[in-house]
Amino acid sequence: MAIFEYRGYDKAGRKVSGSSEGNSQRAVMADLRRQGIFVAELVNADSGSDSRLKSLLTRRVSIEDLAVATRQLATLLKAGMTLDAALGTTAEQIDDQQLKQALVQTRDAVKQGQALHRALAVHKRIFPTVYLSMTEVGENSGTLDLSLANLADLLDKQARLRSRINAALAYPLLMAVTGCGVLLFLVGFVLPKVTQMLLELDQVLPLPTRLLIGFSTLLEGYGWLLTLLLIVVLLLFRRWAESAAGRLTVDRWRLKLPLAGRLNLLVATSRFSRTLATLLGSGLPLLRALEITGKLLNNKVLQAAIETAGKQVREGSSLAPPLQKAGLFPAMLTQMIAIGENSGELEGMLGQVADSCDQQMELSINRLLALLEPVMILLMGTAVGFIVLAILLPIFQASQSLG
Repeated sequence: MAIFEYRGYDKAGRKVSGSSEGNSQRAVMADLRRQGIFVAELVNADSGSDSRLKSLLTRRVSIEDLAVATRQLATLLKAGMTLDAALGTTAEQIDDQQLKQALVQTRDAVKQGQALHRALAVHKRIFPTVYLSMTEVGENSGTLDLSLANLADLLDKQARLRSRINAALAYPLLMAVTGCGVLLFLVGFVLPKVTQMLLELDQVLPLPTRLLIGFSTLLEGYGWLLTLLLIVVLLLFRRWAESAAGRLTVDRWRLKLPLAGRLNLLVATSRFSRTLATLLGSGLPLLRALEITGKLLNNKVLQAAIETAGKQVREGSSLAPPLQKAGLFPAMLTQMIAIGENSGELEGMLGQVADSCDQQMELSINRLLALLEPVMILLMGTAVGFIVLAILLPIFQASQSLG
């Protein structure tokens, strides 16, 4: 299904515009005609070089801003405000201009009779698939305010998780940048001056000094070539990693990394459990919820496991056995899913799994930081110590020979 943007006239001759979903332009034209809209222009919103360039240059709306807007919209609808008025009021209170514009355009489309989830689907870079699906379920069941409240809770928890991970990684990244800056300063500015002085000494230089001078000479003469080579290697690796086979291999590595692999798995399990619980709680069927949740995981290996599980569920199996057979997710997840399926409390069990994964993530992050900090200090200290030693050794030798 594609999203088409249209401009035209209604039966009264008034100008109208909006978006509509359909398999082809002809199908959308026929649907709009049945609604009494005479189409003057119809454009595929998902195609065209301009739209692709725009999507690359457009800044993504933060998940925090989206959560705030969603909660405001849910509150206004619960208070009895009409949908178009609630959208307009929410847009007025949003600072992010991109989100504000999307809400205003959505309000205009809703006022013209379009369904909310279809109006939001035009802005796919702002509203993810799970957002559109839960909105559609809320509209169809008459519980839009509840679905939006659940969405806001889900977005809030995702934002807190991302914030905790970013905060945990901030200090190690700062140390890495600072250490690399110190090394570049020593190699780029201090070493060339010291090297000339050391070469003027009429003596055999120690091995560390010769290694350091050779490295400095290599950087000075071929630094540009090494930099270019590094860029080419990184670009080739990125191109390979974006291919189907490369992405699968990289995602498999990400799950097997020491310490970090367990953290990646916990993050994916938490997102899978909490999103699936939210979708099921909003009334979405299990198969559709699995399809949406699988796409949200940024790991092809886990996505394939969930797709396989969905196929077996469609054939009559319960969810726990195929996930357990895949051998990728923590045993706690499959055990809690089995309990939830037997007791009819699958959503509650999934919520408990997500909470448990969040707690384990805190411990894993603290453990990873406790290991990263001394390792980085050791590496930076070793590099700086080697440079200082290589500079001082010939000076000590020269002073001893003079004495």
